[in-house]
Amino acid sequence: MAKYVLVSDATLNYDYRNFPLLDFLSCAPSDILPEIFYNYLKGESSPALPDGRVKYAPYSVRKLEASLLRCNRREDVVVAHEDYLSNFIRDDTKVIGVSTMDPLGTGPLTVSYTILFDSKDHPWVRREWYGLMAKVNAARKGKKAKLVVGGPGVWEFTLFPDELDRCCIDYAFQGEVDDVACSLFECISNGETDSSLFYNGYMSFDEYFHRSYRNDDRFIARKPGVRSYPSLDEIPEIVGPSAKGMTEVMRGCGVGCDFCEVTLRPSRYYPVEKVRKELAVNAAAGSSNAWLHSDEIFAYRHGRMFEPNREALVELFSSVMSVPGIASTNPTHGRISIPAAFPSLVKELGTIARAGPSNWIGIQVGVETGSERLARIHMPNKTLPLRIGSDGSWQDIVWWGVHNFNRNFWRPAFTCQVGQREETDEDNWDTVELINRLSNSMFDGNPFEFTITPMQNVPLGLIKSRSFSQIRLNESQLAVYYAAYRHLAKMATRDSPSCSQGRITSRLGISGLIPLGGWLMMRRIERICRNRGLDVEKVKRYGVDAQYHNMRPGRMAT
Repeated sequence: MAKYVLVSDATLNYDYRNFPLLDFLSCAPSDILPEIFYNYLKGESSPALPDGRVKYAPYSVRKLEASLLRCNRREDVVVAHEDYLSNFIRDDTKVIGVSTMDPLGTGPLTVSYTILFDSKDHPWVRREWYGLMAKVNAARKGKKAKLVVGGPGVWEFTLFPDELDRCCIDYAFQGEVDDVACSLFECISNGETDSSLFYNGYMSFDEYFHRSYRNDDRFIARKPGVRSYPSLDEIPEIVGPSAKGMTEVMRGCGVGCDFCEVTLRPSRYYPVEKVRKELAVNAAAGSSNAWLHSDEIFAYRHGRMFEPNREALVELFSSVMSVPGIASTNPTHGRISIPAAFPSLVKELGTIARAGPSNWIGIQVGVETGSERLARIHMPNKTLPLRIGSDGSWQDIVWWGVHNFNRNFWRPAFTCQVGQREETDEDNWDTVELINRLSNSMFDGNPFEFTITPMQNVPLGLIKSRSFSQIRLNESQLAVYYAAYRHLAKMATRDSPSCSQGRITSRLGISGLIPLGGWLMMRRIERICRNRGLDVEKVKRYGVDAQYHNMRPGRMAT
């Protein structure tokens, strides 16, 4: 019935009650988060259309769909709801494509939970993956269709290739696929790899982030030495609505942090008309919020030394908000140095996006550490165009960034890391100090609004050289976790009523469950920390009484 059937990792299609940060719920260990609470908090999945297609699909699946439609009829390419796969997988189906983010639960945040709670069971994201694979393989039983998996989570199969056999997966594809999707699916259909385009193997990294290639017939990657990424013109616009109204505005980053694979990709900036076309597709399907995806929104068409391009950013945000049906917008990622150095730009973009007391703009920010020493080693360009030293300390830049974000109704969601190369106990206590400093700071008489989520540094090389069972959090690393989750529990109690959305019964349930869950998690984490010898009272006090100059970066506008 369909030549190519596409489906996604189930955890990418839940609405998570439209509550900030609940999107990471599936990272939790299933022996820590009871099934009854998980099933309630994950909310609803994207609904199925009358014929069994899915209404909203993750952005990566919509991009793959658009790429395949360049060389196939509309009826040949189906993005199916996982509960209706048998409607489309028939004897004439050639390829089933599955996109995934964290199938085996080895992503940084998932591993962090596993290590912290010393969990012995699979995280929810892995249990959901096995459930999806069971549905896919039941629908293809007795059929000739090949099964290929792709997406950001494919690297996990390079660590555990036996999982391909367990899930009856024929191939795993690694890399951006927009320009080669038609050739790739044709090769898979025929059981032959085009050696002029593809390589049977995968790209890997060691713990120092050095790249290498490994031969393996179960994997397909873009051929080394051949152009590794699609150009802007080769990236099609989506033709079906994406989950959460997401659309890309650029690819690549270029900031150069030594723990991030994204920095290896070339930067490509979508023109505003390309963005508007995709948003129009989402708006027509009922999405009123535009999630603008990039790995660094403030690098959009940036200038010298990563100075933000005010004109390009204002044009982008203005064009987004002018799309009929779009009522709000927020970018997915950005760096903290821009609000520190250019508060007027953040204010202007917030005004365009209609930011206000009842419409905070969420943005994920990789603060990664409170240690100036580690910041200089691993991410020296994070502060550009500011510089550590002449424009203030790393902590001062972060402090002013949060201050100026909050004054203009932006709420950053920070990530921080433990287990980085060359990390010392002192570095981790610097991170504790930063968390406590921010958590006890005020703007215009109001407490700072931010979240911070600690993660285990797990580049491919580190996971390959150390099994999870060998990774243990030392006292200073536990201190970072405790300080971060103590602040998260405070935020959950304070902000859950105002952040809850939907019907009154749902809002009441969420505004009650989130603080309760935060309190219970905090109790459990505190017990873990005490049992492992951490002085939690020291963590609570650390850095709180220190005298700060709150130095304004030298080039920061007033």
